[in-house]
Amino acid sequence: MSTPEQVVDIECETGEGPLYHPDDEHVYWCDIPRGRLYRYDPAADDYEQVYRDDSERIGGFTVQQDGSLLLFQEAGAVRQLSRDDWTTETVVSPDPGRFHERFNDIIADPEGRVFAGVMPDTERDLPGQLYRLDTDGTFTLVRESCVLPNGMGFTPDLSQLYFTDTCEVDPAEPGYIYRYDYDRASGEIADPEVFVDASDIDGYPDGMTVDGEGHVWSAFWDGNALHRFAPDGTHERAVTFDPRKVSSLTFAGEDDDTAYVTTACVESRETEGAGAGSLYRADLGVTGRPEFRSAVDP
Repeated sequence: MSTPEQVVDIECETGEGPLYHPDDEHVYWCDIPRGRLYRYDPAADDYEQVYRDDSERIGGFTVQQDGSLLLFQEAGAVRQLSRDDWTTETVVSPDPGRFHERFNDIIADPEGRVFAGVMPDTERDLPGQLYRLDTDGTFTLVRESCVLPNGMGFTPDLSQLYFTDTCEVDPAEPGYIYRYDYDRASGEIADPEVFVDASDIDGYPDGMTVDGEGHVWSAFWDGNALHRFAPDGTHERAVTFDPRKVSSLTFAGEDDDTAYVTTACVESRETEGAGAGSLYRADLGVTGRPEFRSAVDP
């Protein structure tokens, strides 16, 4: 393993949702509250802002089968972003009567569906939720209540889905990573069990991914670290960062052997730590697995 390296010095308020796009060999990530999408070119060691929406936040995104990006935004809105001209087309219209807040953390499944968390509405005391977006553009509620929905991933045999409930809005709760039984044919999830109880770890579990050995890597918000857990839930090791708010990670490259890690700078770097909000690169000593692509086409 290597010490994490800052590759993009930027103060994202909430850098999140990194994904490697194998078609152009760039790493994409968003700054959720500012509605901005960035991409980093490892070959050129350079980055650019490719999309900005001042009216809507971007909770997360997937890579579609045709190479476009699927943005999950406000109140149930899903939009397809073209990489040709960076314009969007609405795929699913907003439905504020059903979706009380923005999306937060997204993952495509092996069949092109998308699991998408919805943030809690703390002003109206409404909980967070987890939905599944099927390829025909219809949403199904799959977890009726959680504190703050976050990172997800699949076991290597695709029989189970990991789901993170960060619990940051309730300091009395430590944060959990659950493991559900997952049916690939139907997309249904059932019988959750606690995989990680984070009460003994500084910070809160946020974004996550599963590496090529089936171990879970979880980014810990306010914990200055990535933590690796074995398939039985045993804490294996940690990788520390200067920023307090480590938010998510993805593996990238032709061999998925390089991790890229997002961080957040909600207040200031004096408070959040040197480099807060930046994109980092790290050699974690393991390879990852390519993420699945969405195939949503109403």
